[in-house]
Amino acid sequence: MSVLHRIETAGRLVIKIGSTLLVDPERGTVHRRWLEALAEDLAECRARGQEVVIVSSGAIAVGRRHLGLSDGRLKLEESQAAAATGMIRLAHAYQEVLAHHEMTVAQVLVTLDDSESRRRYLNARNTLETLVRLGAVPLINENDTVATDEIRFGDNDRLAARVGAMISADTLVLLSNIDGLYDRDPRQHDDAKLVPEVTGDITGEIQNMAGTSKSYDGSGGMVTKLEAARIALGAGMRMVITDGTEPNPLRRIDAGGPCTWFLPDANPKTARKRWIAGALKPAGEMIVDDGALRALKTGKSLLPAGVTGVTGSFERGDAVVIRTRDGREIGRGLSAYSSDDARRIMGNKTSEIEALLGYRGRDEMVHRDDLALD
Repeated sequence: MSVLHRIETAGRLVIKIGSTLLVDPERGTVHRRWLEALAEDLAECRARGQEVVIVSSGAIAVGRRHLGLSDGRLKLEESQAAAATGMIRLAHAYQEVLAHHEMTVAQVLVTLDDSESRRRYLNARNTLETLVRLGAVPLINENDTVATDEIRFGDNDRLAARVGAMISADTLVLLSNIDGLYDRDPRQHDDAKLVPEVTGDITGEIQNMAGTSKSYDGSGGMVTKLEAARIALGAGMRMVITDGTEPNPLRRIDAGGPCTWFLPDANPKTARKRWIAGALKPAGEMIVDDGALRALKTGKSLLPAGVTGVTGSFERGDAVVIRTRDGREIGRGLSAYSSDDARRIMGNKTSEIEALLGYRGRDEMVHRDDLALD
């Protein structure tokens, strides 16, 4: 098996868990034994030094039973109430099973705006990065308790892909109730064949394989999984779809179990830097000295001490052009500070930031992961 088709080669994993795997729909209870087996897989990932983020469905499925809500489609306010009830029970279940493996769970609720508003995107990413760095396992779900139809992701497949892109994960795992992508709906065609690998873009031919029926893989359907794949591949992230019904689904993938891998033509950092370099309109400029230029060329971040000038008006998270003193553009990046704050701290040491601004911000003016050099 190619290393590209193994979970154990991942550096940072985002794992999306479907509601049907996690929750008994009749009783609204968590499938505890299944979750305990998944925790074993996650513990193995952590033992290998891998970073793990979970995107979990199931809050509404758990909560609706406890509130006595009827079967069928819920009103928006009923879904929000069910989510509020179910989230606490779901998070508690994760906390209990992961605690047996000495893993700390941190719940994070997001909305679509958190991935589209540049400032909120940066705040969410920094929070997740910090949690991962401190050894916690972020448990992410859409904030169904306050989300409205206009701001919902709409499904956790795409949510997981957005989260993976946000934190530059290299691998996204979608655990569902089907082996992967078939050349046509396997529930309507007995001769349907599993597609083991898709490389590059999601073409019209691949899209047609998903059909339109939601019966082909539960509530979200294969259509939403291909939309998630498009997001993942655009971020340079590989993605795998597999049937997670049986215990230890991650172990099963590496053992050669049936699945579909989607492989990109770039790694996450490369894709992110392409996005920074070409897709964002710069709102200002930072001028750097020769020492900072040398540091940047060796892969270092841009520190305030190396900045000699700031032009334009921008907010934290906006794109800026990086120039030398003679006006030559050497790259572009996302500023960790607004233009006003950047002017206050430029030319100063990192240790002086708090005294100059009145708060403790990031050490870097532009972090190396947010910098694309020419």
